[in-house]
Amino acid sequence: MIVRVLALALLTSLGFAQSFNPNGDEQLRLYIQQALERNPAVRQAFSRYRAAQQKMPQVSALPDPVLTLTQYLRTPETRVGPQWTMVSLSQKFPWFGKLSDREKIAAKEAAILREQYEAQQDEIIRQVKLAYYTLAYIDEAIRITKEDLELLGHYETLAEARYSQGVGLQQAVVKLQAEMTRALNRLDELDIQRVNAEAALNRLLDRPSRSPISRVTLGKQPEVTIDYKGLLDVGRRNRPEVVAALLGVEKNEKRIQLARRSYWPDFTLGASFVNVTGRSDKPGVLNPPPGNGKNVWAITVGANIPIWRRKYDAAVLEATEDKLAAKEGYRDVVNGVEAAVRSVGFRIETIAEQIKLFEDTLLPQAEQSLRSAEAAYSTGTLGVLDLLDSERVLLNVRLGLAQLTSEFMKSLADMERAIGAPFPEVRK
Repeated sequence: MIVRVLALALLTSLGFAQSFNPNGDEQLRLYIQQALERNPAVRQAFSRYRAAQQKMPQVSALPDPVLTLTQYLRTPETRVGPQWTMVSLSQKFPWFGKLSDREKIAAKEAAILREQYEAQQDEIIRQVKLAYYTLAYIDEAIRITKEDLELLGHYETLAEARYSQGVGLQQAVVKLQAEMTRALNRLDELDIQRVNAEAALNRLLDRPSRSPISRVTLGKQPEVTIDYKGLLDVGRRNRPEVVAALLGVEKNEKRIQLARRSYWPDFTLGASFVNVTGRSDKPGVLNPPPGNGKNVWAITVGANIPIWRRKYDAAVLEATEDKLAAKEGYRDVVNGVEAAVRSVGFRIETIAEQIKLFEDTLLPQAEQSLRSAEAAYSTGTLGVLDLLDSERVLLNVRLGLAQLTSEFMKSLADMERAIGAPFPEVRK
């Protein structure tokens, strides 16, 4: 466990999982780091990558040598004596380049799993950001609703005072109290939403669902300029799925090369030792032959004969078709990046324009309208229904602005996922 954690920390320090921009939010950065260290899906992808790395020394090693022991049950008689035992040792040597090709293929497979690991990290970062900014909106909506509740309480006090002075209607008090009840009900609904959002974020952080999460603020949105061509270039270079698809093409090129080497034979070298005892028969004892009882040594050289070419042709064709499929997969992933950049970029631009409209026009107008309604209501020239209409307009504008800001920050997270790099601070 300690080794795995240290390895994960090492990979992070080497540049893994840095494709995000916390936009100056230290709380968000800490949550993302916790998710990258503890999330089960990330750890699973990391273990698969580490496992794939162990395949390279396996496929690049020579086959185990074969030791053979032969004990003759009926010893062969030779001129220099009977043979009792034979010991042989053989080693197979694949054709030149086969082991190297297998190692390169395994290295490409490990590199693909590394990119998949990075892609899983990027996806977890995106999910953490989405959950975080959902919480930020809920907390902002709670704050706005509480402020609105205080404002309604002030109006209720004012209405009761007017009613006690005989210049107002009791109906105004009742309507304001009903509006306050609606605000309290809205707070209850927001509390339910916050519990759900907390549980979702805690799940990503691999923490108990009841773990408390402090209040989250939306903060100031960063200035963003959408350069579609530049973002697409960054996505082609950095998005892990694109890199993995390209590695898949390269892996199949190595498979084609290895399949073509199968037309060439593998060699086997061996050495044998035969234990020969001396002649024990009467002629051999009386007149032993030259080399009587001399052991036998032998060297063998063998090679397989690749005559069944049909299966080798099929192996080359299989690898070739896989390479073509990998190329099409690469094109599809690149097209997906282009579509995502276009879609998310347009969404960011649209939301930014809506936020500007809310901040520069709708919010000032709603605030001015409410101030005018308050002044008119205090002088008795405006009824409580008109006052509540102005209050609701301002409330809806404030909530709408908070929702747009949350969606804007979520869209930035979607763009980071699309290009596989920090946004708006894009790596060049």
